[in-house]
Amino acid sequence: MSDRTGIFAGDDPFAIARAWLAEAEQTEINDPNAIALSTVDADGLPNARMVLLKDIDDAAFVFYTNYGSAKAREIEQGGKAAFVMHWKSLRRQVRVRGTVTREEGPQADAYYNSRSLKSRLGAWASQQSQPLSSRTALMAEVAKVTAQQGPSPKRPPFWGGFRITPVEIEFWADGAFRLHDRFVWRRENVNDTWEITRLNP
Repeated sequence: MSDRTGIFAGDDPFAIARAWLAEAEQTEINDPNAIALSTVDADGLPNARMVLLKDIDDAAFVFYTNYGSAKAREIEQGGKAAFVMHWKSLRRQVRVRGTVTREEGPQADAYYNSRSLKSRLGAWASQQSQPLSSRTALMAEVAKVTAQQGPSPKRPPFWGGFRITPVEIEFWADGAFRLHDRFVWRRENVNDTWEITRLNP
């Protein structure tokens, strides 16, 4: 597409997304990798929450969570998710829709081991999204798992990653007079060739 130049140029949408995120890391005050993740529950009711995107590899966008959490249960039930990553400082956003699979291999282990010890123990202690009687009860559970797991806890079997493999990625940049620039990359299936379309603002 002839007018897809500048920040929109390139033949690999994952590379473009990584480049935009790298720029945001220089300008955003907090959490440039924050995404608003959207899922749907068993009744078809949408749900959204902020999570931290931890990797953009050559085929997927990866984040980590407790597999017992509401988001994980909804993902497992539907197998699909969407998210938007918005950078106010750059006046840009990336929207993604796709299928989701678990990331439970060496990549998940490596990310878990890169976290602080307290965060690793917290993953063991929290029954994410389940009712909690008090913060005191949570801290007691942290103390209990600290004694059980020691200084080098392994990744819990109920905690790991999700890979969102997109069938749609939209790159959006703010334009004068609300005449924004939007390019959407679409494919029917994850192995198909991308079709790129400029959208009206």
